[in-house]
Amino acid sequence: VGEGSAGLGPRSLTQGAHGGPVWDGRRTEPGLNRSCRGAFRSPRPSPKSGQAEGTSEESLHVDIQKLKEKKNMLDREISQLISGGYSVDELEEHISLLHEYNDIKDVGQMLLGKLAMIRGVTSKELYPEFGLDMND
Repeated sequence: VGEGSAGLGPRSLTQGAHGGPVWDGRRTEPGLNRSCRGAFRSPRPSPKSGQAEGTSEESLHVDIQKLKEKKNMLDREISQLISGGYSVDELEEHISLLHEYNDIKDVGQMLLGKLAMIRGVTSKELYPEFGLDMND
């Protein structure tokens, strides 16, 4: 451990010529004097006591029934859309055009941001100059 280290691991901090600590660019050893390090805790709830592998057969049947109901509802919606004149090809084309629009808009926002930075103003201040609405 370098002289003047703060106990953060080997050679992580050393004392510089100015008397203050200097980081030498190395990572500290995990777990040393780190109060934020502890055992991993999953965000998923643990299985209730008395349940094998977290779910019962009955709850699986309920889940399956809910999924079947959702599938039937979606099938009805699809039928309504088709009878209303919508087609899958038209929908796919529309989605493709929306992706292209979003990509172009992202590039425009990036360029507007760079121009604003060069001019020392906010992007918002450039909107009127280019005939843009704040909702664009």
